[in-house]
Amino acid sequence: MNKSATQSGRTKAGGITIIRYRGVVKRYGDFQALSGIDLDVHAGEVVCLIGPSGSGKSTLLRCTNGLESIEGGDIEFEGTALPRDERELRAVRTRMGMVFQSFELFPHLTALANVAEGPRTVLRKHAAEANRRASAMLAKVGLADKAPNYPSALSGGQQQRVAIARALAMEPDVMLFDEPTSALDPETIGEVLNVMKQLADEGMTMVVVTHEMTFARRVGDWIAVFDAGRIVEQGPPEQIFDAPTTERTRDFLSHLGWTG
Repeated sequence: MNKSATQSGRTKAGGITIIRYRGVVKRYGDFQALSGIDLDVHAGEVVCLIGPSGSGKSTLLRCTNGLESIEGGDIEFEGTALPRDERELRAVRTRMGMVFQSFELFPHLTALANVAEGPRTVLRKHAAEANRRASAMLAKVGLADKAPNYPSALSGGQQQRVAIARALAMEPDVMLFDEPTSALDPETIGEVLNVMKQLADEGMTMVVVTHEMTFARRVGDWIAVFDAGRIVEQGPPEQIFDAPTTERTRDFLSHLGWTG
């Protein structure tokens, strides 16, 4: 598919390109997880990566901040290729908040301490300043009253919201979400998606791997459909969900019972 055609007409195309993928290739031994990915993420956009499990979505997200190296192509962040030096990569990661499927909170720390840990140890903030920032971020995700609680006393949805607050406390330019609701009970999914929608409404640049099609349709600005390590179609949500141009996209959505 001609890339210039797929990228045309983007709702926020006038914005600065924050992340640019060109011909990205990733292999694990003989298995090629990514086969020439081309994609742009503009400032203030929510770009949703959808497709079947194992199609390369999470791999691309992990390559975005250098948690995984690539074998071919280029990934640029704010116009500069991702560094290969681990020390320089760590500096880039501080500007990309990442929220995983698992919450990965420190069980021996309170919610407040979990959120304050990064600003204190990585950004070298004074403890009082780190705690103020952490308190503000917990309030932002609706958990101000849970600051003294340990993870074991929080529901799954609350733990994931603490994880989001922890990422936000680092003052990132981009938020990366890797299926953030996949480990949650159905009744707690909505509280996490509501926080993500709030961030989108505030103009946060976000790349989201998700199986929540309603969220992608309503909140996403640009959708990329993955299959077998490739993007088979990309476009605005009204194209992808209401008038997909490829049989693979139609088949994927129909298996999910998507009816618009």
